[in-house]
Amino acid sequence: MNEERSVSVVLQDILRNLQEMVRSEVRLAKVEIRDEARRAVSSVTWLAAGVVGALSAWIFLLWTLAYLLAARMSMWAATLLVAVVMAGVASVLIIGGMRRLRRIQPIPERTAQSVKENLEWMKQPTK
Repeated sequence: MNEERSVSVVLQDILRNLQEMVRSEVRLAKVEIRDEARRAVSSVTWLAAGVVGALSAWIFLLWTLAYLLAARMSMWAATLLVAVVMAGVASVLIIGGMRRLRRIQPIPERTAQSVKENLEWMKQPTK
């Protein structure tokens, strides 16, 4: 038996399908934004650790200068070594944080692509 559906039933189905598509897009956008936010927090943590390391290096460099001026060769050599090591650690942390920040995508690309596909699909004429 070939039952024909009324126009109102067909329109309700279309509306329900469109609502579900929008809900799906919103869920996808939430997941993508949450993932990018998590990566941003991680990157900022790396940068903050790098800044702390750089500040430590600066403090040790200043101490080194003070000890150098006091002509205590063994003491300034030790503080200089610590400062150089801290500067190396800080640079590694800062570079790592910058690389992580560059990978962050503020626009949820999968959601944007999905929305484009849905719009193209909706533009196509029905037969």
